[in-house]
Amino acid sequence: MENQLNILVIGSGGREHALVNKCLESPICKKVIAAPGNGGMAQLIECFPTSVEDIPGIVALAKSQSIDFVIVGPEVPLCLGLVDALADENILAYGPKKDGAELESSKTFCKNFFKKYKIPTAEYQSFTAVEPALDYLKSHPAPIVVKASGLAAGKGVIIAQTNKEAEDAVRSMILDKTFGESGSEIVIEECLVGEEVSIHAIVSGETFLCLSPSQDHKRIGEGDTGLNTGGMGAYAPTSALSKEMQVVIEKTILLPTIHGLIAEGIQYNGTLYAGLMLTESGPKILEYNVRFGDPETQVLLPLVEDDFVQLLYTSARNLPLPAEINLSSDKCMTVVIASDGYPGAYPKGEPINMPEVLPENTQIIHAGTLLDSTDQILSNGGRVLTVTSRGDSIKETAQTIYSVCDSIDYKSKIFRRDIAHREIKRSN
Repeated sequence: MENQLNILVIGSGGREHALVNKCLESPICKKVIAAPGNGGMAQLIECFPTSVEDIPGIVALAKSQSIDFVIVGPEVPLCLGLVDALADENILAYGPKKDGAELESSKTFCKNFFKKYKIPTAEYQSFTAVEPALDYLKSHPAPIVVKASGLAAGKGVIIAQTNKEAEDAVRSMILDKTFGESGSEIVIEECLVGEEVSIHAIVSGETFLCLSPSQDHKRIGEGDTGLNTGGMGAYAPTSALSKEMQVVIEKTILLPTIHGLIAEGIQYNGTLYAGLMLTESGPKILEYNVRFGDPETQVLLPLVEDDFVQLLYTSARNLPLPAEINLSSDKCMTVVIASDGYPGAYPKGEPINMPEVLPENTQIIHAGTLLDSTDQILSNGGRVLTVTSRGDSIKETAQTIYSVCDSIDYKSKIFRRDIAHREIKRSN
């Protein structure tokens, strides 16, 4: 067996807690730590209060803790060049370097890349000034999509149903700086119609492996209503995507992307998370993220039967990935428990009481939590916990999860009771 690794997981959300759980299962993991971590991770491993944006601080932490391998959870440190900085110190990390991370840090770069490499996507144009954007809207009436080009934590997308909504979105992003500098450039694109799914691929140079196709629920309210969030729940695999359709996506979207990256001189080792719309004219890509999704990670990892950490370690070393990945035939689902007010202002510091015993194949994954000096878990974010379970059917899995959600007690608890509603309808 390979040398055992001291691993550092970067991030503080549910995605990172799920990654830590996988590290603890892996035979190649000797020790795992996290920065900055959260209350759930702190119950399992040592967490260090280094911010994900503190690149020199993370490098110093990795060196002081004799870290062999860093797994980067969120997009911000990738876009700031954390992997490059670690490579300069000969520390291996999973995730793309800054040049590859531009697929997520700039929607304009991403859309131009699609155009250059003939990857099917929505028609679009980029703008940095209000007037040309408003002129464009006159000839491209609503419904239409207005996006902040930069990073906006999954919230910088307005699907405008009226021309006024679209105009207001343009003004608020460019003039009012609703999303700060991330909205100083915007992308306006056609509103694609169809079912949205995502595919996460682990990429190592020319080779890639796809995890189960999943479906996220972005809106805060049941029936997919209300404001966009970072995601209120997810499930995998989704039957909306047939095996045949996945082959088409790999051939028309993923492979041209990998070949395009190579043609651009970008060595890509990390996750490509493709947000896709299944339109009448075939699958089209909405955008790429360059890291695992949250909450998708919570449903994808329990279905991986191989040593997941070994796959990430193979990618980080730019070695060819195995020909295939072993995925469970189970269904997996997660429901996000958030604090009332999210994605706007919400309270923090509320004590959380959780059940002592959980049903089989069910886990509570922490996102925005804190462990205080008395070992009490407190709420510390908008999305606070995710309850994840796997089983034979998505309907039974949903029932299990909601029974656990109901037994978790804290003052501002909110969650959607209709996660995976399309899948449950399809399976009836």
